Amino acid sequence: MNRRYDIDWIRVIAIGLLLIYHTAISFQSWGMMLGFITSDQPWESLWIPMAMLNVWRIPLLFFVSGMGVYFAIHNKNWKQLIKERATRILIPFVFGIFIVVPIQVCIAQFYFKQNLSYVPNPAHLWFLGNIFLYVLLLSPILFYLKKNENGKLVSTIKKILSSPFGLLIVIGAFIAEVLLVDPLLYELYAMTWHGFFLGLLAFFFGFCFVLIGGSFWKMLLKWRWLFITAAISLFVFRSSQPQMKVSNVQLVIESNCWIFSVFAFGHKYLNHSNKALRYLSQAAYPAYIMHIIFLFIASIIIFPLNIDFHLKYVLTLLFTIAGCFVFYEFVIRRINFMRMLFGLKREMKYKSLDLERSEKLKSQGVSNLI
Repeated sequence: MNRRYDIDWIRVIAIGLLLIYHTAISFQSWGMMLGFITSDQPWESLWIPMAMLNVWRIPLLFFVSGMGVYFAIHNKNWKQLIKERATRILIPFVFGIFIVVPIQVCIAQFYFKQNLSYVPNPAHLWFLGNIFLYVLLLSPILFYLKKNENGKLVSTIKKILSSPFGLLIVIGAFIAEVLLVDPLLYELYAMTWHGFFLGLLAFFFGFCFVLIGGSFWKMLLKWRWLFITAAISLFVFRSSQPQMKVSNVQLVIESNCWIFSVFAFGHKYLNHSNKALRYLSQAAYPAYIMHIIFLFIASIIIFPLNIDFHLKYVLTLLFTIAGCFVFYEFVIRRINFMRMLFGLKREMKYKSLDLERSEKLKSQGVSNLI
């Protein structure tokens, strides 16, 4: 099975956007209501690009997660898949609730001079809990589709979704979700029924997009300029409205147009590998888990400085990124126990050394009894 490097790149970029977005929250006057340490000098105009990202950055990650499961179930049964996902998702999720999130909460409470206290909650890691539930709920359907790729049902799905008109069904499913759930805010995904069902749909359709194969991606490439034009036009219209208020239906259409554009242009320009991707694809997940801790530390250090608030944003972002990657490089990456807690596969180099030693002993007539 060929590796889809464009999907790897999109995942890395999406997590990079998450770091940029969360740093931007620290420069919004309402950031404190979300538990963020906020600057006394807000950068209000940052809300414009934030509002553009807000309607598609989280749904995009759900799509990518569904795509990842398609590749994960290759040569696996459902028990093996759930075991692997539990190792890669559930363990970091539980570790985050009881170790990572309490640390970031305590840092914020220290800054605000509050009494230290903590009620277990997933905070920004709610996404992992959703993904693991989707795997459990959808596994029977996903395995059926994968094992019957040449069957009538999959052939019908391929035929429908390989047409741009088939994407109307995808958009229609998301429209049905917002009409039925009627969320208070479309962009409020975390720990809401709206976020759960929207993520479930995106996860399933992401799986279907890679299941379909080349015909789907050729269609996206052919119509990519229509998708990006529609997305930009809908955002410009939204920006012209009082408080950027438009209907949830319009937000669904805009969101999906952005996502189709990202997949189309990503497939055209990012389907290649290099050293940077190999490193970042491993580092991105731990960075996602840890970044709030380093963001809060950066906020405490940088916000009191008597410098321009634009520079504060840049320094805060750079400190957060640097903290994540230093901790990844010198702690998570090098300690097998830490790798497991952050959803990475165990490093096999030590086992390889043992095997090499064993082969040498065997060549000398010594049997390895360990």
